[in-house]
Amino acid sequence: MDTAVQTPTDEVLMLAYADGDSDAFSELYARHRARLFHYLLGQLRDRPLAEELFQDVWQKMIHARAGWKPDAAFSTWLFRIAHNRLNDHWRAARHRPAAPADADERTASLADTCTPELLADEQAQRLQLRQALAELPPEQQEVVILRLEQELSLEEIGQITGVGRETVKSRLRYAMDKLRARLSE
Repeated sequence: MDTAVQTPTDEVLMLAYADGDSDAFSELYARHRARLFHYLLGQLRDRPLAEELFQDVWQKMIHARAGWKPDAAFSTWLFRIAHNRLNDHWRAARHRPAAPADADERTASLADTCTPELLADEQAQRLQLRQALAELPPEQQEVVILRLEQELSLEEIGQITGVGRETVKSRLRYAMDKLRARLSE
């Protein structure tokens, strides 16, 4: 007899939360908080602003819980809320904020257990990648972050961004070509 307890899916947890199970919300939050925050931080490059939007996304999720339907994966729905919140932010700001003035110092001060030589090389590569990523158009940046950092499928990215799979694929291809060209300079 198999006595192993199966972990409930996100969708089962969301339905339970919609029915009032606060423990289900705690589990969903624990599963998705890091990925969601890194997605927002990657888009905004401003920790306090990312923290603010992070809270907004969870508030929107809480308010929308009663109407949630498991038509798509919970993570896709959550990231769609985040995508929409980012769009609202950009519309309100009417510009894409620049990287913080101390971005180089922050990058240089990252702790690592590698040798100083490897650390310096990795920091330089990360900085170069971030700079190259910042030069991409916002829609290309978003698909790169969702694909490479969040490891989402093209279909999930399409659902989050509201465009078709082929558009996502095209944006990703153009972005990767630009990144390769920029990083090989």
